[in-house]
Amino acid sequence: MNTGAPSSDTHPGTTSLRARWRATVSAAGAPADRDPEPYADRLLTAWAEPQRRYHTTAHLADVLARIDVLAPHAADPAAVQLAAWFHDAVYRPDRSENEERSAALAERALPELGIGAARTAEVARLVRLTVTHDPAPGDTDGEVLCDADLAVLAGDPQAYAAYAAAVRAEYGFVPDEAFRTGRAAVLRQLLDLPRLFRTPYGTAHWEAPARANLAAELTTLTTQG
Repeated sequence: MNTGAPSSDTHPGTTSLRARWRATVSAAGAPADRDPEPYADRLLTAWAEPQRRYHTTAHLADVLARIDVLAPHAADPAAVQLAAWFHDAVYRPDRSENEERSAALAERALPELGIGAARTAEVARLVRLTVTHDPAPGDTDGEVLCDADLAVLAGDPQAYAAYAAAVRAEYGFVPDEAFRTGRAAVLRQLLDLPRLFRTPYGTAHWEAPARANLAAELTTLTTQG
């Protein structure tokens, strides 16, 4: 990871994220003589790239906050938190290899920070899991990360509408008809899953509203045009 970025806070509102990053890196076992700030600079710069409308630092902060709620379910909360930082660190809406490139970034950066091989491997595995959001039974770390990432689907109608609009803006280069077709296919795939959420908290609090939101958006998409 290139750590040549300046250490000043160039992204307003990220002070709390920087504090979280420092605490997470420490909890993950990074030695005290490794400076985490240049890595925060690089990651926050990535999360603030101009092509992003939904996959922004606000999304990162939301996922981390949801991980806080779900953390008792995780086997390795520090690994899950690190995976949240990296899971969309590389994001180009016109590319299909974002998760793989994000995982590879973690595999380079975390050893430089002095984080052990086993935890680095777990972080990379979790990042790659966000391709499918389909953790295996008993994969509690995967369940926490995937539920935290998908919890946006369970927002109130206004919040969900803002999320859907931000996703559309990220795919602004796609013509309307093609976007409606592709988005509808994604929504149907999600609705066909036996469970969207795997943690007990996610099942109890997010499953029903998420399904209602997805169904409502699908109805809107398929009646347009």
